[in-house]
Amino acid sequence: MLRWRTSASRSMICKRWFSSSNNDKIVASVLFERLPVVVPKIDPTVYAFQEFSFRWRQQYRREYPESFLKKSDTRGKGDYQIDYKPAPRISEADKTNDQRSLQRALDRRLYLLVHGTTHGSHSGMPVWHFPEKVYESEETLRKCAESALEFVIGDLSHSYFVGNAPMGHMVTKPTEDKEIPSIKRFFFKSQVIAINKFDIRKCDDFVWVTKDELLEYFPEQAEFLNKMIIS
Repeated sequence: MLRWRTSASRSMICKRWFSSSNNDKIVASVLFERLPVVVPKIDPTVYAFQEFSFRWRQQYRREYPESFLKKSDTRGKGDYQIDYKPAPRISEADKTNDQRSLQRALDRRLYLLVHGTTHGSHSGMPVWHFPEKVYESEETLRKCAESALEFVIGDLSHSYFVGNAPMGHMVTKPTEDKEIPSIKRFFFKSQVIAINKFDIRKCDDFVWVTKDELLEYFPEQAEFLNKMIIS
């Protein structure tokens, strides 16, 4: 009986927290991210620090006699040879600038954007946006975000939601019709797991873009997204 009262009180608190006195709509958006597939190039500043650290440690290392160091040269060497050729960083998708492919920008993070009608778009016109859904009767706001992503990609078996809390939120106010309520958009991060292609549906079009390319799609929210997305 006490457990039922506790769960009921938590449910009432959650509903009270998500409700709004001025009828603002609450939307859960998903920042669907593909991590770098190959190791990115080291930043020159990081490389200079690593070089300095190596030289600093060398002056305190023990010096071994030459006879000890040359023992490895006297060992028998096999007649085998390994030809190693690293995979190219530039793929065919990079050459054709295929933004619908996950096989581009392998050393950078990619983010999913879909094209279609969304909440808060002017005059109901299709726009580029993140996978999102209006919060209705879901148990938590993260469950709402999971439903939004599942609606687009169809299956969540190759996705991983990072944490339960949103990574950021913003309020979008209407500019045309003052009677339309404001939209409180909460962003959740999810990452691609062990797959190279998704069956993305229920949208007019989709793209996988880098952070720099993403900011060009949202010039008005570029400052907010630049602070929220750390890459």
